[in-house]
Amino acid sequence: MAILVGIDEAGFGPILGPLVVSSSIFRVPDNLVWANLWEILHKSVSDKRVKLNGRLLIADSKKAFTRSIGLKHLRKTVLATLDYLGKNPKTLTDLILALSPDCLSHLNEYPWYQKIDDYSLDSDSGAQIGASMLKADFENQQVELLGLQSRILEVAHYNKMIEAVKNKAKVLFTAVAELMQSAIDRFKNENIEIVVDRQGGRSHYRRELQLMFEGRELRVIHEDQDRSSYELSSGNNKLRVHFVVGADDKFLPVSLASMVCKYLRELLVDNINEYFRGFNSAVKPTAGYWQDGLRFIEDLKTHIPNVKYDANQLIRCR
Repeated sequence: MAILVGIDEAGFGPILGPLVVSSSIFRVPDNLVWANLWEILHKSVSDKRVKLNGRLLIADSKKAFTRSIGLKHLRKTVLATLDYLGKNPKTLTDLILALSPDCLSHLNEYPWYQKIDDYSLDSDSGAQIGASMLKADFENQQVELLGLQSRILEVAHYNKMIEAVKNKAKVLFTAVAELMQSAIDRFKNENIEIVVDRQGGRSHYRRELQLMFEGRELRVIHEDQDRSSYELSSGNNKLRVHFVVGADDKFLPVSLASMVCKYLRELLVDNINEYFRGFNSAVKPTAGYWQDGLRFIEDLKTHIPNVKYDANQLIRCR
């Protein structure tokens, strides 16, 4: 058996709202590490929105969520997989405690996150059905979901990190590395395969991995424009890390991480919108991406000029 970890992010590009990085952790038979898990688990999951018939959609969040579709697929899948793990969040606070408890105290410092205790997650009866289908299918295929975890880099913390390292990609890699280390600490004596959705055109990670995993022997398995793979050994324990372009559309654990990220970020951005629109509904909601984010900032100046806020908590420096 192997530990298979998928890691992805949501919110790398926007000017408003947090950057969220998440991981999903599975235990699978060795021969399924690189298998198409959608085919193996076809009774409970699908990567297509059509003909789900009660199954869960697990797909790149860009396929699972659009403004017209809304949150229904993200909500059902995230809540069902948490239900499988024995967690049943009812509010946004509960969700954050289930996925990223260390981040909660930082969010409490923001005025627009003061009501997350009361921010109810819409119930989804299909989530419990989906969790039951997952359990039966996973048991039949000797697959187990072991955990979901997130890192929420709220804006002030993100800006502080940018000030220190002067590079967005390094900030993202730091959060990815924290999730990698968390999995390694939890499964010290098991062989681990980690697949990360790769951002941008970068294809060399040797230096960063050596700095992160001092004491492990590093071997470059493969490096090209599509995939960069490394093996890090310590005694009989082997860790393999793969940075893959489009991994959120190719590997089920990465797709699940993608959906967890997107769901968390959408809920948090919705709290930003609700806070400012509470002063004047003429402020149109935003998803936080650059062009529309700049429009939102202008809306604040136009429609609620007397409402004061800390720009370092709302607006990213890059």
